Amino acid sequence: MTASRNIAAILTDIEGTTTPIAFVHEVLFPYARARLADFCKAHERAPEVAAALQAARDLDGHPELDLDETVALLIRWIDEDRKAGPLKTLQGLIWREGYEAGELKGVVYDDAAEYLHRWHASGLKLFVYSSGSVEAQKLIFGHSDKGDLAQLFSGFFDTGTGPKIETASYAAIARETGLVPDDILFLSDHPGEIVAAKSAGLKVARIDRALASDEAHREGDVLVAGSFVAVDRNFF
Repeated sequence: MTASRNIAAILTDIEGTTTPIAFVHEVLFPYARARLADFCKAHERAPEVAAALQAARDLDGHPELDLDETVALLIRWIDEDRKAGPLKTLQGLIWREGYEAGELKGVVYDDAAEYLHRWHASGLKLFVYSSGSVEAQKLIFGHSDKGDLAQLFSGFFDTGTGPKIETASYAAIARETGLVPDDILFLSDHPGEIVAAKSAGLKVARIDRALASDEAHREGDVLVAGSFVAVDRNFF
């Protein structure tokens, strides 16, 4: 395969795109939730943990909370699926311990792993944009069930860049990569993200894992593909 002259880079989402949503919600989140209290008590004086705990208190508007109250706040945020920066930091630290201990292994779809390798080998630059922290992204791909895939990527972006359903976020990513928006193909399972990326001038393909792997159709001017196999057939 040779890279399309019209595409210089792939920007990919994670949940539902490269990785089953169930892995994040049924493995990663429960793992961190179960260990959050003990982790915070064991590491509350570590600078990164202490800063995250205080940031959580400040974000909630109650800087006076003690450790137990702060942990209870964080647990509530987990149960509400709140995308709060301090919580993401602590989850990432807990997951790092789990990955390094061999208790966690990132799950990546077979087709995603195969085509990430193919696209990288063809000269395409690969980037990630996910609601999970950059640290969490690197851990999923760096300790995946398909080996170390993190080395294939030229950069990682999280919501520190901006919300994933806002056009400005994709424009910012294009500027950061030094690429023209039209030279980037964005892959995601989320319709709102597809709309935002397309509005920023990126090429887009929506991944629908309910379709057959090689199936693809168009909804308006957006390609809907069953997997990375169908994406490759329609763009390269």
